[in-house]
Amino acid sequence: MDFEKLISERYSVRSFMPEHLPQAVIDKILEAGHKAPTGCNFQPQRILVLNTDEAVAKLQKCTKCHFNAPTAMLICHNKDESWKRVYDGAISSYVDAVIVTTYMMLAAQNEGVGTCWVMHFNPVAMKESFNIPENVEPVALLVMGYPSEDAKPLGMHFEFRPMEEVVTYDSF
Repeated sequence: MDFEKLISERYSVRSFMPEHLPQAVIDKILEAGHKAPTGCNFQPQRILVLNTDEAVAKLQKCTKCHFNAPTAMLICHNKDESWKRVYDGAISSYVDAVIVTTYMMLAAQNEGVGTCWVMHFNPVAMKESFNIPENVEPVALLVMGYPSEDAKPLGMHFEFRPMEEVVTYDSF
């Protein structure tokens, strides 16, 4: 798909067909995330694929924003494997996980898979439900599946602030 078309047509899907995604499609989405850039290429992302009825049922106990998606991916970062900025100690692994999530979201769209980026979840419940280690932090949840017939973007999806409100040149 043409990139401009892909980013123009992508929206947060909140209504899905019930079937789980095939492994070949999951693999393509994961491969895109695997190719995403990370700080010093440390690759601190950890991705939990939830593609069974049992796993999705556990997920639904951790967030009300699951939209009955048949498949989901929880993108986490390993704090112990992060590049660290020497000036202030800021770590890149959180941002790395966000970049990975974005790549996967766009790859899903390219495969005809709808996604909704969810940050409204209980991270403690996620860690307990899925045995996530202490040093691994959940960052983003991509609920996904094939969009239902009635899936459509929210009205505000096509509203954008004027470019001059969000972009400056040379200084703020």
